[in-house]
Amino acid sequence: MISRLIHLIQTRAFIRFVIVGCINTLTYYTLYVLFMSLGGLYIINHSAAFVISMVGSFYWNCYFTYRTKPTLAKFFQFPLTYVVNYSVSTLSLYVLIDLLQFSEFLSPLIAAIIPIPFTFIISRFILVK
Repeated sequence: MISRLIHLIQTRAFIRFVIVGCINTLTYYTLYVLFMSLGGLYIINHSAAFVISMVGSFYWNCYFTYRTKPTLAKFFQFPLTYVVNYSVSTLSLYVLIDLLQFSEFLSPLIAAIIPIPFTFIISRFILVK
């Protein structure tokens, strides 16, 4: 019974995490396209959009996903959750754009999906102690 309850809570948190991830991805992608329209290298535009959207993601995950109070300590630990996300998505962008010649505008959407499970596990560990 307790294990089923824990599973249900984790499932609901994961669903909320995916919703926040969709909002975060939309924010990231909108910023990325905006920055691309202004010029510059895709990797720099990707990095800038990533950092800005990560701040929003922190607050969404605190308030909506895990229903926990955001603190300064959590805010500074939260980027650790995105080390894997950033690494995997950046490597994916490189492979998709430079090696496979995919579109610079479609590739970020594809690359955003891969690190989702890893980010959920790490963010849960940091934000819910």
